[in-house]
Amino acid sequence: MKLYTINTGYFKLDGGAMFGVVPKTIWNKLNPADENNLCTWAMRCLLVKDGKRLILIDTGCGYKQGHNFFKYYYLHGEDSLERSLSQHGFSTDDVTDVILTHLHFDHAGGALKYNEDKSKVELTFKNATYWSHKGHWFWASYPNAREGASFLKENFKPIEETGQLRFISKDLDFGNKNFSFMVVNGHTEGMIIPKIKYDGKTIVYLADLIPSVGHIPLAYVMGYDVRPLDSMKEKDAFLKEALENEYILYFEHDPVNECGTVKQTEKGIRIDKTFTLEAFMKAKYA
Repeated sequence: MKLYTINTGYFKLDGGAMFGVVPKTIWNKLNPADENNLCTWAMRCLLVKDGKRLILIDTGCGYKQGHNFFKYYYLHGEDSLERSLSQHGFSTDDVTDVILTHLHFDHAGGALKYNEDKSKVELTFKNATYWSHKGHWFWASYPNAREGASFLKENFKPIEETGQLRFISKDLDFGNKNFSFMVVNGHTEGMIIPKIKYDGKTIVYLADLIPSVGHIPLAYVMGYDVRPLDSMKEKDAFLKEALENEYILYFEHDPVNECGTVKQTEKGIRIDKTFTLEAFMKAKYA
């Protein structure tokens, strides 16, 4: 098995929305805001080469919505989904599986793209099976008023028509013994959290359960979460599990830190070491 960091670029979100009830005087030290109170966040995907399968977790935001939509999010950076895949020697046609942790635009937008004359959207990964959670798919298809702006039908509904959509649930095996999944409901209904067994360790792709190192303390919950108290409970249970099992945490949105481990402190479970995915893999074989 080989793992690759797939950087798809950066965007900006309101710092208060990202840290909820935590005062700016505190969170601004973790991720400093610009003059508009906006903080920079990564859209960091994960690629797993395991046997004949090339598995991509999340896809970034894509480019379908155009300037009028993205002007609120200040996309920046030199990275893109296609460029990052190419840097590792792959193309979109090589991907066999796409796991969508949830269908918010910054996680699922890159799953589809416009065709050459922009007359319709088509699969970005034409040879891949797309995986989602059945309950979450329904939730996104009939969104509540709070999340409606994040669930854009053109980012996921056309996948149904291709016959390449499957659902991850307790009754369906992903077909790879190195993968397992948690399902959490605080951020949004039915978000899936992939766990990957790698050389005696477990790497957990955290999606929006813990989007950055700065979100590890229990009270640091995003204002975007539909059930913040559930988010706190889910995060608490997960961090205890991560501490006990020495998980490697993979942060999707942290603009600086790719991976890390946690430790117990007087204030609760906190970040211990941070490192890149590449450094972790090199250390395993040093």
